[in-house]
Amino acid sequence: MGVPSAFRLPADTRDMSLARKRSLDCDWRQIIYIKLRERNKKEYENINDLIQLHIRLFEQSESLRAENLQLTLQNEKLRQENAQLHEHGDGGVEGGGMTEGVSSTVVQALEQKVYKLQEELTDLHRRKGENAQQLVELNQCLQERDKTLAVKENKLAEYESELLLLREELAAKEATLNDVQAVNQVLRDEYQTLNLAFTALEDKYRKAQDDNRDLIERWMAQKARDAEKLNLENDNALKKRQMMLEEQLKEAAREPKHVSTDDKFACSPPICLTAVLPAKAYLSFDAHDGEVNCISFSPQGKIVATGGADRKLKLWDISRATVEAKGMLTGSNAGVTAIDFDAEESLILGASNDFASRVWTVVDHRLRHTLTGHSGKVMAAKFLSESSRVVTGSHDRTLKIWDLRSRACIRTIFAGSSCNDLVPSDSAATTIISGHFDKKIRFWDTRTEQSASEVSLQGKITSLSLSRDGFYLLSCVRDDSLKILDLRKNQVINSFTSEGFHVGADYTRAVFSPDASYVAAGSSDGALFIWNVNSSKLERVLKDHTSCVVACSWHPNGKALVSCDRTKRVIAWSDF
Repeated sequence: MGVPSAFRLPADTRDMSLARKRSLDCDWRQIIYIKLRERNKKEYENINDLIQLHIRLFEQSESLRAENLQLTLQNEKLRQENAQLHEHGDGGVEGGGMTEGVSSTVVQALEQKVYKLQEELTDLHRRKGENAQQLVELNQCLQERDKTLAVKENKLAEYESELLLLREELAAKEATLNDVQAVNQVLRDEYQTLNLAFTALEDKYRKAQDDNRDLIERWMAQKARDAEKLNLENDNALKKRQMMLEEQLKEAAREPKHVSTDDKFACSPPICLTAVLPAKAYLSFDAHDGEVNCISFSPQGKIVATGGADRKLKLWDISRATVEAKGMLTGSNAGVTAIDFDAEESLILGASNDFASRVWTVVDHRLRHTLTGHSGKVMAAKFLSESSRVVTGSHDRTLKIWDLRSRACIRTIFAGSSCNDLVPSDSAATTIISGHFDKKIRFWDTRTEQSASEVSLQGKITSLSLSRDGFYLLSCVRDDSLKILDLRKNQVINSFTSEGFHVGADYTRAVFSPDASYVAAGSSDGALFIWNVNSSKLERVLKDHTSCVVACSWHPNGKALVSCDRTKRVIAWSDF
């Protein structure tokens, strides 16, 4: 059956394929012929001498066999003649003496000839045996050579088959090499195209950088003008505040009060008139078995509470410049991350990494409530206006409001980002302010279900601190800065940075002083930085910690400051 025209190759292609095939056939046949000749020559040269010797021995053996046959015939003939002579000899004895003498001479000559022939026959038999032995040995050697030759022929066949396989593999590799070269050429063309595109984008990027630099310069100029306006407003506000403080001091001076000299930190009035600037450490102690995550003074300043990675919340009395352990609150299944006291200083709230928050009574250190419902670690927890209401913020991107009387969550706020800290904005706790991982501060109205307003900053929010008058909010940001927001305008009015200040953790806590004159925050290198709010000046850098400072807290009367670090150390600072 003929091949369809659609599948037939062109005549030139077929001729080229046939020619190439014939050429390949001739090549491998020629190679095999050459290999056989080389093998024949090699093997023939090795056993040529042996074969020639074998042939000579065989010819010599045949000649000896023929000579032996002739001698045997001669011997038989002589034996017959000897018999005849004996017969004639017997008759000669009877006939006469001359015949007897002749016959005896002939017999002796024949006997000597027979003896010589026997010796020659014996020698021929011996030589025949030797030749037979040599023949056997040569046959054995020849068989061994045949075996060696067969093995080498088998190896040659294997090498020839391997050679064919290698040629096929070489052809496949050449085809693959051609394909790779084609792909390489395509990639080279694409690279040149991408290089041109990259050059164009790089030019565009440089132009964008120039535009950005111009915008930054204009923005900095505008910011300088805004800062001048804010400084004027701050000066006016400071003057008003000083006038109010003078009036309060005059009223306080009219009322006689007894102040105990034994307690340097007792603060009867709830309002601190003037906070001191801490200058040195007067007390240092190890608070926990591991890292200290949070620290806080009680509202009256009688107790310092610390929470650590050892799952404990501890209470301390440092009012007389000595440390005294007042209690240890247990029940948490993971490290304590945040602490808050209620206004009456009867309850203490602790948030934990085990997705729960707990409430203890301060007097008897008993666990009263366990608030579970978050699906991530709880990073912030605060009492609201009532001691029976609590708000918590978690890494599960929700805020929850709890009623301690019913021990239930009464509202869940979906914030959309992990919450690192929160504060209630006023005494009635109608607004909750939360700082988040997505660099935003959000404001939530607890009376409505409306979505929160928000303020965006330049880094993740690690902590929030509210001034006592409720007008200003301090935020610690992961871009190594502290920022103050005016809550009446929801605008940043001041920013604090320093060359050596670096925020060391996502839960680093910065705080206002009680009179909102200073702000303090710990750095990753173990230093405690304090800035003046009114002048934006870095007032003091305290360096007694040896590791990252994660939290600090002012005494309510403004006379002392405590801080904690990651190596379980707590240090109290003051101006004396």
